[in-house]
Amino acid sequence: MNAIYIEQVEAFPDTTITLTNGKKFVVQESVQEVIDLITDFYRQISVLRLPDGLGGLEHE
Repeated sequence: MNAIYIEQVEAFPDTTITLTNGKKFVVQESVQEVIDLITDFYRQISVLRLPDGLGGLEHE
């Protein structure tokens, strides 16, 4: 899954990722794990320099 297309990450209680095209995926990882993976992705490709923690990503 390309993190660039992630619009929202929520717990329903299962972690659900909503993409910009409206598709939803239920994943095994916790919301925090998904946010950490997204943050790592952006750091690896050097698109953004994100601060430690959420890196500006919000979750519910």
